[in-house]
This record gives sequence, structure tokens and C-alpha cells, in this order.
Amino acid sequence: MLDHRLVQTAVIGNKNSDHPVILPMDAWELDRWRKAHPSYSYWCGLQLGGCGGELSDRRYTTKVCHFAHHATAPVCHRKNNGESSADHLFIKRGVQRLLGKRKTKGRVETRDLGSGPGDAVDVHLPGSRRRLRFQLSALDYRTWRRTDDELAADADGVDWIFSSEGPIVQQFVGRHGYCLRVRCETVGGERRVHIGAEARDRTVSWTLLDECVLTPSGITTPDTERIHLTRPRPRPTVFPLQGGLVFALAPEVDAPADSPFAVEDRHLLVADVKPVDSPIVRALVSLPGDTDVPPAEHVYRVGDGARLLITESGGGWAVEANRYTRLNAHEAQRTGLWIPPAAPEAPPAPEPVSRTAQAQASPTPTTPVPATTRTAVTEPPSPHDAPPAPAPMTRSELVTALRDALANHARLHTTTTWETLARTVDPELAKYSHTDRRHLLVELDSPLRDHAPVLSALIREGDAPLPYLADVLSRLGVAYAGTASRIKRWATVEAERAFAAYGTPPRTMPPRFSLKPEQPLVRQFARKNAGPPPAAKVRRPADRHVNTAGPMGRAVADTSMVKRLRSLVRELTEPLRLLDKPTRKRARKTLSEAQTWLAHHDGVPLPAAQRAKVADRSSGYYVRLVEDELKAVNDSLKATNQRADKEAKRQARLEAAESRARSARSREPSRRSTPAVDPVDRLRRQLVGVASQGGTIVLGDLDTGQSELGSRHWLLTLDRRAGADADTPLLSALVTAPGGGPVAFFRDILTAAGLAVPQTDKALLTIWKREQERAHAAHVRPPRPLPPRLVPRVAALEDGARHQDLSGRSCAEPDGERCGGRGAEADVMAFAGAGGDGSMHFLVPGRKEGRPEIAGNGQGGPDHMLS
Repeated sequence: MLDHRLVQTAVIGNKNSDHPVILPMDAWELDRWRKAHPSYSYWCGLQLGGCGGELSDRRYTTKVCHFAHHATAPVCHRKNNGESSADHLFIKRGVQRLLGKRKTKGRVETRDLGSGPGDAVDVHLPGSRRRLRFQLSALDYRTWRRTDDELAADADGVDWIFSSEGPIVQQFVGRHGYCLRVRCETVGGERRVHIGAEARDRTVSWTLLDECVLTPSGITTPDTERIHLTRPRPRPTVFPLQGGLVFALAPEVDAPADSPFAVEDRHLLVADVKPVDSPIVRALVSLPGDTDVPPAEHVYRVGDGARLLITESGGGWAVEANRYTRLNAHEAQRTGLWIPPAAPEAPPAPEPVSRTAQAQASPTPTTPVPATTRTAVTEPPSPHDAPPAPAPMTRSELVTALRDALANHARLHTTTTWETLARTVDPELAKYSHTDRRHLLVELDSPLRDHAPVLSALIREGDAPLPYLADVLSRLGVAYAGTASRIKRWATVEAERAFAAYGTPPRTMPPRFSLKPEQPLVRQFARKNAGPPPAAKVRRPADRHVNTAGPMGRAVADTSMVKRLRSLVRELTEPLRLLDKPTRKRARKTLSEAQTWLAHHDGVPLPAAQRAKVADRSSGYYVRLVEDELKAVNDSLKATNQRADKEAKRQARLEAAESRARSARSREPSRRSTPAVDPVDRLRRQLVGVASQGGTIVLGDLDTGQSELGSRHWLLTLDRRAGADADTPLLSALVTAPGGGPVAFFRDILTAAGLAVPQTDKALLTIWKREQERAHAAHVRPPRPLPPRLVPRVAALEDGARHQDLSGRSCAEPDGERCGGRGAEADVMAFAGAGGDGSMHFLVPGRKEGRPEIAGNGQGGPDHMLS
């Protein structure tokens, strides 16, 4: 059986050997290898997963050289035949050399983990109680974890060295900062083993195994030493936390300095953490280091960005938060992490004294007042006896204190005044102007939220809300806050909302009062032959963002926000024709909404549906809407321009390539002026060149030009006349099948050349090899004598079978004359002598119909003529 596989690795000596070899792939390297190791025998070793049969080396010049099984070898089920199929044996031999070089005791074994004997290489160092595992096959995490536990049972540590990239490698890099890798490179007839250190940036630094060092801590390279010195602390495992959490810092407890969660650019703090629907637990919290540590007297909420950090080594867990917000007093109290501080007790007011009691208590004019008493009354107090003045509050502290004071009043279901707040919070508040008060209240209630009451509604001036409350609400974004007649009702409802939110216990807040003006009823007059009734003129309230139409359709002056909106609408209208259909449709919808609002603002009568749609919106809303759409339009135009530029460059490259092709075609000579080359001559020149180099050529590499006929036709034509001349070798014998050996139609070539066809494949292979030797001898420089041809001509066999003379010689001439010199008898005897045992037989067409006669060239009479 012919071996069609490209076997590139083997073992030397016998089938049980662990001495690997890789056959040099180039012909000149194989020649040097043969001269250097003439006594080597190659085997399909059992430690390679092979059959144990002997191999032979194949030399080629047109493809890589390789090993091949003998024709009589059993069927081999070896899975891996490539140059990496013996890497486990090369690694084993390399580690053994390293142990001998370092004079270290150790045991090296190969492992079969299910896919072959080359799955892994285990190294046990009993002196340092260390194990090395060279993992050459794929591995999942659970199998790695189970194997690591098994290897570590009798060792103090295990070094894993992986051959290929994979998830386990990235696990090692993320945990230790680096991972050991192994690879083999072909140099001559062996594979050099390299150990690499892969860093976090996926770069691998390789070192020869002979240059590595075996230490009690494992195998090390110069790069692993450098990574050990510069690698960061192992990263903990991260899990996302759904639903968020709230926390309050515990400044009285310090975080451990050696915590695995401590990072240079983050704050690691101890806090009381309460996840959603879970009890409170004390844990470590990691906060961004680019901001100050938040004050400990507040409670903070972390949204969906919270992450849970866990270390596998038993270092506990921590919560990582990149964004957090401070809760207001009401929300903080409901978490259970905070209660409001007790309000300071006011000093008791002096009781009023009547004039009678005062007259009785005062001394009479005749009663002298003691000097000491007068001195005590008139003497001013010592400045050292006065209490020290408190430090002024910052702006944020002032806002927080004011919010807490209003929350306390809401909890007691009472309103307050600005003067009372100045006495309880900060005396400087009494000096604030109305403008400063407005800014402070806007900052106190920002941002406006539906689920939180506006605490500014609790401040009264007499029995009415603050006179500038409407301006505060406008700045907060409350729609229709310019209607002064409804502000008092709005403040009353908002105070009730604050009482409900901050009461003990809290209750559901009523809905926020709407300041939207009621639409007046317009009487419809039915007039005969009259047009449609005039639209009702409704005066819309003006606020900071919205300007309403004046009486009789006159538009009031535009604010800066409205002017900005008109400019954005004009800017968005210009590029509409350049947009694609989806973007243009979305932009037109935005333009329609903005233009409808502007028409309503200008006093243009609108249908009730449109008027109701834009009545609750402000100019700021539409400015943001048009700005967002304009940004999307610009991004779309930019992407379109980039695609157009890319397409233009591609077209330019195609045109340039087409131009170069046309220019090249114009410089080529016309096909009519080029003389046609005979495929047989082309094929003969190619095979003569192969023969002069002493090589062979694969069937698929033959050069037959543009002919539609196959290689078989031209090989038959080439050697049709070679059989008649004993000095002309069969050049077709230089052509091999894709897997080695003669081509499948070599018997047809012998028939076309007029030569006899052997019965057995073994005889055919012998004849094919002899014709290769004859071709090499005929065309090498200088030529060598041709060996005799082993196969006779068919005509010689037929004539020899018909005409036998007394001397035992056969005549090859058609007229039956005796032959002298190199005739048919010489050919037959030459073949018989070359065969040695005279046992090769050929099929000769019979003279009658039926089974062909069988002729032989052996000695011993007619009995040896039969197969």
C-alpha cells in the first residue's frame, strides 16, 4: 500500500524510542542530514501515537521532504503528522538537558489526556517540592482547576506553561500579571524549545529553554523577573450589582492598609452599605480618587454602576462605585442610616414686668445705691468673657443647613419665615437681598423632581408666599409660574406635599398643583353666509423661556432663548436635501414641532390639538430638542462624506489599476506574432531539467501550457517512441503521484511505449525506479552509463514465444531470422539477470481470442513461464 501522507516527525532507533527527529524539508538539507547520520533508522514511534512501523525518508525538490511508511507496513492510525506532532518529546528532552546542566534531580513524563500522547509534559522537582506542567492541548477552566488541585497535592506550587492562546491564559495574566508560554521552532532536524512570558498587553518575550533557571519558586526567565518587580497587585474578580445600593461612611473605622482592594487612584473606605431589599452590612467601599472623600454626615445612593469585588484568596469583598448622589433628608431618613439632628433649644424669653412691680423693685431716691452695684451695671463686659465667633459657612454647607431646617419645619407641619431661618441657620441670611435669596432657593430646590416637594413653598412673608417665589419657580422650570394669581394656591398645595413627605410616618404626597391657565369658553355665533368663527384669543402666561402673543395677535419681544430657537430652526432647515431618508424624516418631524411652537408663540391661531400639544412646553425644551437633532444631522453628514471620500478613493484606485492594465496590454506583443510552443517539447524540456537535478516532479506540477488535454495524454505521447530505443529512458518515470510512487496510469505508458506490462505492483515499482535511474544517468552532467532496462518490448516476447531454436535463443525479427548482438534475446536476458530470481512475469496478448498467454523471462523451462 502506498503512503500518501506527509509524515514530518519520527523517532530514531526503534518504535519505543523517545528520541524525536523532524526531517529537514529542503532537499539540500536532507542531503547533509543523510551524510551526517547514515546509520539512523526512523520509526513511527508509539510515543507519537503511531503504529510502530519503520519509515523511510523521501527527497523532493518540488515539495517538502517527508517520511513515508513502507509499502508493506500496516495501516497507521496516527492523528498528527505535522512538524509540531513531536513537540512533547522535544520539550521532554530539552527539560532533561536543563536538569542535567543545572545538576537538579527531577522526573519528566509525557501525558495522554485523551487526544494523544502529546497532550502534556509533567516535570516533578522533589528537591524543591515543585511541579511544572507543559500544557500542549486545549483546556477549560474546570479541568484546569481539578488538575491543579491534583498536581498540588504533593507539591508546594505548580507552574503552568501553555502552548497556545486561550481563556485560561488570560485568566493567568489577569490574576498574576503574566503567564508562561512555550513554543518550538524548527532548526535542521530538531525543534528548539523557547519559554515565553506573556504580559497584560498581550506581548510575549521569548527565551531559549537552555537559558532559563530552575529555582525553588519554579522556572524563571529574565522577563519573568522583570515582571515580578513591576507587576501590579492581582486584580479582584468583578460582578455587577443590579438595583443599586445606599451607603453612609463610617469615619471612625480605618480600612486595612494591606487590603487587596486598595488601589493608588481610588479611596478605600469603611461604610455601612444597604443593598436594595437587603439588610445593612458594614463593608469596604472603593470610590474615585480624583474627587474628595464625601462628608460622612450624609447618605449616598449608587445607581446601576455598582460592582462587587471579590478575591479568591479569602480577602473578603468590597463595593466599587464610580458615581454616587447624596440623598435629601427625607430619603436618607427612610434608609435607616441617618436621622435628623435635634433642633437646638431656644433661650427662654424674659417674662414681662409691670410698671408697679418695677417701681416697687427700684430703690427710692433717699436710698443710696452701693458703689459696687453701680460699677457692676455700668462696667462693660470683658472681651475675654465673650464666646468665640463661629467660622463662616461655605455655600454648600449653607444650602445643606437651610434644606435641613426646612425639612424639620415640614416634619412639624409648620411654615416659617426668612427671619426665623436667619436666627436658626445663619445670621448672615438676614442681610441677603431678594436677588441673593432667589439664587439660594433655586440652588436649594434644584433639580426639580416630581417625587420631591419644593421646600421654598414653606417660607412665608406674612400670610402669603414669598413675593419672588414665582421667579424661583420659573428658574426651577415650573411651567406657567408667571401667573401670580395662582401662586398662593400652588404654595399651599406644595406645603401639604412637604408635610406628607417629611411627616412621621410619611404618607403619599398629593399631586403637584398645575399652574396652567384655564381656557375661557368662547361663544360660537352662527351667522348665515359667514366664514368660520374667529379663533379665540387666549393670552398665555409668560415665563423665563416662553413669550406669549400680545392682544390682537401682536407678538411680544423675543427673549434670548426664543431667538436661539429661531436660529437653530434656520440652521436645521438648510441641510435637509443632503440627508438620507430616515434622518431627513426625523429632522422634519423635529422642525415641525419647533415651528408649531414658534407659531403659537407669535399668536398664530392653531387647532386645539396642536395648541394643547405645545402649551405645556417651553422654549428651552425645543432649543434642546433642535440642538440634539442638529448634532445627529451633522454626524450623519460627516459619515456620508466619509463614505463618499472612501468610495471616490476606491474608484480612483480601480481606474489607476485599469489604466496600468491597459498600458501593460499595449506593450505586450500580439499573440499572432508569438510562435506556438509544442506541449510535448515543453514537457520534455521540463522533465529533462528535473532529471538533470536527480529529482522527481509531482503530476500536478507539470507544465503543458494552455492545452485542454490532460497530463496523461501528453505523457503517453512523450514516451510513445521511447520503448523502441533501449538507450532512451522513459521520462514519464520522473512523474510521481501526489502521495508518492508511480502515477496510476504508468501501465498505460508502458503499453504506449511498446513495452511489456508486469502483473504485480512490486514488479511495476521496480521497473519504475529503474527507469528513474536511467533518466537521471542519461541527463546528468556529465552523463553516466545507463543501467539496463528491466522491461522487454512486447514484440520481443511475442516473437520469442513463437520461435524457439535449438540453441534456446529467440529471434526478434519479424521474418524469423536469427538475431545477433542486442536483440530481443539480449533484452530478455538482461531483464532476467537484473531480476535475480527470474520470477517477474508479463501479460502478452494471445494470438487467439480468450485469455492472454503469460510469458516469463526466467530460466528453468516452460514451468517457469507460468505465474
